[in-house]
Amino acid sequence: MIARDRLIVGLDVPTVQEAERLVATLGDDVLFYKIGYQLAFAGGLEFARDIARDGKKVFLDMKLLDIDNTVASGVENIAKMGMSMLTLHAYPKAMRAAVEAAKGSGLCLLGVTVLTSMDEQDLTDAGYEYDPHTLVLRRAEQARLAGMGGIVCSAEESKAVRAVIGPDMALVTPGIRPAGADKGDQKRVMTPADAIRAGSSHLVVARPIVKAAEPLAAARAILAEMTDAL
Repeated sequence: MIARDRLIVGLDVPTVQEAERLVATLGDDVLFYKIGYQLAFAGGLEFARDIARDGKKVFLDMKLLDIDNTVASGVENIAKMGMSMLTLHAYPKAMRAAVEAAKGSGLCLLGVTVLTSMDEQDLTDAGYEYDPHTLVLRRAEQARLAGMGGIVCSAEESKAVRAVIGPDMALVTPGIRPAGADKGDQKRVMTPADAIRAGSSHLVVARPIVKAAEPLAAARAILAEMTDAL
């Protein structure tokens, strides 16, 4: 894959109109977009269908977690929307149900290990006995055994996760920040080049592009950095 196949721009904007303007601005330079809660609940699901029909790839970041039947039913309908990637929390039962529901669809299911906004104290507060690194590796192994298409984790864990999941599964890393960029609410971040070198297959970049004065120039700079690292 070239850099254009690996960069996923996060459409973390409040309205479909803003998302439409951003996609138009980025044009053919960007192929892949992430749509999460904010946009999904503002008409973003229909927008996701539209840009998928126009040839863009869509990563639907819903982080599903529910009883098996509910997860399976949701995955079946999302697959029919033409989405390329879908997240769910990396709980073994949920992952197994999702994998069964997605069979034959081409939808890449991604297990969310530990959110990049969480550190060890956050996990302790939530009742987990593991530190972030240990929990990420445990969930990565469970995702591999469940037959998932890939993993979402911090780029800091990419090298270790790649060793667990092997060369074929997707390894998607948010929390990507060019050198000198504001970390925002992310606690475990890495530059685009370092993330690629660590084993990430896809990078999710939102604020450094979406909030840039010139989004296209920002995207091109990140693509160039990724290309140099490939």
